[in-house]
Amino acid sequence: MVQLTRIYTRGGDKGKTSLGDGRRVAKHNLRVEAYGSVDEANAVIGLVRQHTADSASADAMLARIQNDLFDLGADLCIPEAPEEQGGLRIIQTQIDRLEHEIDAMNAQLPPLASFVLPGGTAAAAQLHFGRTVVRRAERLICQLAEVEPVNPLAVAYINRLSDHLFVLARHLNKDGDKDILWVPGATRQSVTV
Repeated sequence: MVQLTRIYTRGGDKGKTSLGDGRRVAKHNLRVEAYGSVDEANAVIGLVRQHTADSASADAMLARIQNDLFDLGADLCIPEAPEEQGGLRIIQTQIDRLEHEIDAMNAQLPPLASFVLPGGTAAAAQLHFGRTVVRRAERLICQLAEVEPVNPLAVAYINRLSDHLFVLARHLNKDGDKDILWVPGATRQSVTV
């Protein structure tokens, strides 16, 4: 278990930070950017949970996801050499759980006839924001995987998570009733002043 007795160490005052294996890297290192975006996504989900008190199942899913995101950050902060499998890593059962929850929620939703614009309920709007942060984290993780070893299940997890947040947003939009659908070209008419 982690025990924090000091919050500041002054170790980052010169623009460097430590990875989980003790290696010092620049704070703008691609690995740090990747797990920093995962942390940002976790913070957005924390905001979403301020609006899920009336949905115990959604709140429980989000609580599990927040814990998973800390696991993902731990996975990413320790560089993985192909011959090493040490450290906390995302595993298949975490991805399977997301897929199971996506399928269960999606079965209750009407099919989409258009793309969904971010909005609707407060929880859904913030989930859409979280989904975009997760997509950024995914892009950074994939970019990192091109230059350094990354757990492939970490990539799969973050990919599935954005799908999960999208479907959960629709679920929290009164099972799609409050979805705001994109109307292609709707604002192209000329305006007379």
